Amino acid sequence: MKNKRPSLMFSSWLILSVGGVVLFLIGLSSFLYKFLIDLDTSVKIILTTAGIILTILSIRRYLIQLSSMASTNRLSGNTVLRDKILSKGPKVVVIGGGTGLSVLLRGLKEYTSNITAIVTVADDGGGSGILREDLGMLPPGDIRSCILALANTEPIMEKLLQYRFNDGMLKGQSFGNLFIAAMNEICGSFEEAIKETSNVLAVTGKVLPMTLEDVTLYAVLENGHTVKGESAIPLKNKELDSRIKQVYMEPRISYPLVEAVEAIQDADLIVLGPGSLYTSVIPNLLVNGMVKTIYHAEAPKVYIANIMTQPGETDGYTVLDHVDGILTHSRDDLLDYVIVNTEKIPRGILERYTLDGSEPVILKEGEEDILKSKGIQVIKENLVDIKKDYIRHDALKLSRILVEIGKKKIQGC
Repeated sequence: MKNKRPSLMFSSWLILSVGGVVLFLIGLSSFLYKFLIDLDTSVKIILTTAGIILTILSIRRYLIQLSSMASTNRLSGNTVLRDKILSKGPKVVVIGGGTGLSVLLRGLKEYTSNITAIVTVADDGGGSGILREDLGMLPPGDIRSCILALANTEPIMEKLLQYRFNDGMLKGQSFGNLFIAAMNEICGSFEEAIKETSNVLAVTGKVLPMTLEDVTLYAVLENGHTVKGESAIPLKNKELDSRIKQVYMEPRISYPLVEAVEAIQDADLIVLGPGSLYTSVIPNLLVNGMVKTIYHAEAPKVYIANIMTQPGETDGYTVLDHVDGILTHSRDDLLDYVIVNTEKIPRGILERYTLDGSEPVILKEGEEDILKSKGIQVIKENLVDIKKDYIRHDALKLSRILVEIGKKKIQGC
């Protein structure tokens, strides 16, 4: 049911109030002017009482409605004020993919609305991989997660788009992936599909694929083996027990979106990670011209080190190992900051992760000095957030640190 317009609501209560006053006056006047109105005493009492009651009720309703409108205007004003404040926040470009990126975005949108997420499309596993193979479209999984992280929508809508089918031919497939696949068919291009999906879900900022090329990720291991496919890299690497030496993409020539390049050039802050080092973060750096664009941008460049290592991908990696992975695939002077977690993991949670082959990413003694010699400032903070027994970054605390770095750039500090 649609809400009544305030003017009509006030009019109805005003009429009732006038009616009450008239009845009150008629009843009262009958006592004072017997020669004008000849009514029984009982009728006079009824009219007078009715008039008083209606007048009191109408005034009370009027005051309640006035208070309600004032409260609504106050809330609306707060929303407008909040949007205005967020619109003046630093322009942040976040580059990566996977769960880590979407977690960060949920925190960032509380501090600024000027967010551009550049997301990997090298994913070839799970539901995204099936859609990629069957429909010849780019994998939507990581992009879907980022869109939902930045969306201003009802909880039930998010649950719907995150829902995965449990049975039948669609088993394991996400409804959100199917939604984007349908939009891809309707819009005629993946880029337009993402834009229209973002519009439908009232996304804060922008979500962009790193490239529109159909790329495949490869990993060259230290033992000489080459592994094809993003989803196969950690599995095969774990099987062969060999570190990753280098990753590359085919086709070798792929270009970023113009919109992504412009966002990087105009940014107040450029963030890499958090996320899987070789399969979510670094693939974005392999797109032609991306490293050069990031390097020449005036914004400070920050890498967020993961809290835990990833089995089959970064086994035994320290903070320095993660940073070296980034620099090896870009250039030695790309980064200005690295953010490191120093908070201890609760024992019960840590034991479960250890059984899966994962361990905390630590900053070893002497590594901070090595990083400083590379021109990289280390920011150490307690950043652990445990949700449903999963270790995540504290998105709000992490975002607050990032925004402060971005503000320094704006202020010229």
